[in-house]
Amino acid sequence: MKKYVIILMVFVVGCKTQQTSMESTSAPTAEDFNYLALGDSYTIGESVCESCNFPIQLIEDLAEDTNAKIGLQIIAKTGWTTADLIQAIKEEQPASNFDLVTLLIGVNNQYQGKDFSLYQEDFPALLAKSIQLAKGDKSRVIVVSIPDYAYTPFGQKKGNTEEISNEIDSYNAFAKKTAEIMGVSYVNVTNITREGLKNSLLVASDDLHPSKEAYSSFVTQILFEIRKKNLLK
Repeated sequence: MKKYVIILMVFVVGCKTQQTSMESTSAPTAEDFNYLALGDSYTIGESVCESCNFPIQLIEDLAEDTNAKIGLQIIAKTGWTTADLIQAIKEEQPASNFDLVTLLIGVNNQYQGKDFSLYQEDFPALLAKSIQLAKGDKSRVIVVSIPDYAYTPFGQKKGNTEEISNEIDSYNAFAKKTAEIMGVSYVNVTNITREGLKNSLLVASDDLHPSKEAYSSFVTQILFEIRKKNLLK
């Protein structure tokens, strides 16, 4: 079953997590460290527990680096393309006061056979919007690479794994280049997911999406960038 739009407000103090569904999309208060996660099923954590996706694991780790509350808002849905995410952001109208924004999007453009030109048009617009939502500060935005589902049992059954990987490489190359041009950090997690056939613990129970363990490795990479930028000061 596909998961619907998730707009979460999660506040973490120390290692305790409280998760509450919210009708309002207003961001946490200014004194909190505010994190916005934009994406698709790889962001909401399809087929893993509610606290196992990478954004929630990330705020739990961030709480160990600060005594402040960590606020999380997620705008993501399984199956979303770049166009879907653009539309959702317009509808949700998140605040522009986030201390961190992550953007992981594009696999459904590839999976659904969308023309690559759509990604070339939409991704820069999404990245520009991400910067705006991060107080206009490009140092507070992190692009996360698209995982490679060719290295999963589901991907293997499709029979065109080389084509899948080549196309995902093209998407990621464009995302990385765009991030470089716009002065935004780019974190490569694709290499983690390409260990999925060697290490089944990296694949969720649906044989397609990353597992809790894989997301934990994502978080390690993202935390490195956050600490390097000293965003928790």
